[in-house]
Amino acid sequence: MEYISERIRAMAPSATLAMSQKSSELKAQGIDVVNLSVGEPDFATPDHIKLAAKQAIDDNCTFYTAVPGYLSLREAIVEKLERENHLHYDVSQIVVGNGAKHELCNVVMSVVNPGDEVVIPMPAWVSYVQMVILAGGVPVTVSTGLEQGFKVSAEQLEAAITPATRLVMLCSPSNPTGVIYTRDELAQLAAVIERHPGVMVLSDEIYEHINYVGKHESIGQFEAIADRVIVINGVSKAYAMTGWRIGYMAGPQWLAKAVTKLQGQYTSGVSSIAQKAAEAAYRGPQQCVETMRLAFERRRDLIVGLLREQVPQLQVLKPDGAFYVFPRVTALLGTTTASGESITDDNDLAMYLLREAHVATVAGSAFGAPGYLRLSYATSDDNLREAVARIARAVNSLK
Repeated sequence: MEYISERIRAMAPSATLAMSQKSSELKAQGIDVVNLSVGEPDFATPDHIKLAAKQAIDDNCTFYTAVPGYLSLREAIVEKLERENHLHYDVSQIVVGNGAKHELCNVVMSVVNPGDEVVIPMPAWVSYVQMVILAGGVPVTVSTGLEQGFKVSAEQLEAAITPATRLVMLCSPSNPTGVIYTRDELAQLAAVIERHPGVMVLSDEIYEHINYVGKHESIGQFEAIADRVIVINGVSKAYAMTGWRIGYMAGPQWLAKAVTKLQGQYTSGVSSIAQKAAEAAYRGPQQCVETMRLAFERRRDLIVGLLREQVPQLQVLKPDGAFYVFPRVTALLGTTTASGESITDDNDLAMYLLREAHVATVAGSAFGAPGYLRLSYATSDDNLREAVARIARAVNSLK
């Protein structure tokens, strides 16, 4: 007997994880696949962070932890937010979870009732819409495109808000596009939010430090709406700590209490060892962050240049941050493969590139943007050169 709840039936599986799994399956068959589907730094966690974890084991930090996280880690997060972002929080406003994804979902589950609307500018990370569906909310997607730099305008945001709107979800730097909202752009969005006192903002800032254009700007800096902004961040991207699973939320104290209540019944406190490692990340030397950022910037320039030179059929916007390019692929839709199969949409193209070129990408449709592909450049220069060469050959064989 199989019986699956309606809430799970209503959810879609993660397209990014699904493509990465298909890539792994081909590799297990001995096929050389270049995986550009996964959003994960290919660097090792810095040594001083690993040493802190080893010390934590030797110090027997192996017992259950407080649900919202070690006090010392939350203090380090408060100091980081003050030092780097000029955002002022008390430790009681911080909750540490199993990665930024965990805290994003905790917040959505804590503030969204069935029927509440959540405004999500598109393209957006694949899990946002599914989290809202899980909470029984109504995703209200707002389309942006390459011509407007993949950024929602104040006018679009105003038009999307209704009396049922509870939450707006933003991500800067963006997954999947790599675009970054400027302070002026965020100020315009904040002015819209200010006019709607029942609306909160969930600001996903996990790619904060992978920024090629200057200082990171948070929508939490605007005093008029600061008490309605929830900042989500973590150590995964900046410190190459994806597997450690440490993220956090910073927001109103009443919400931190609600999230702690949920987390206490669901997952309890997160790994003691990983928390000590994260504390070392925030309090230790920061040169490792800049070293990795520079490497990502070089790779950004490399893949954008290669794609524009070798695959001119793709329209590529040079990203300002994160480690993704999100080219428009509409020029290739309606073509036919050498074996006579039709490429009707971006999903067909992604599967064709995996099957024919052995390059794993993710279709833009997964991010609410049909007609695009997401390529991660969180991999070596050699892999990027090989991947683009393979894509070019496969694309040039289409009719």
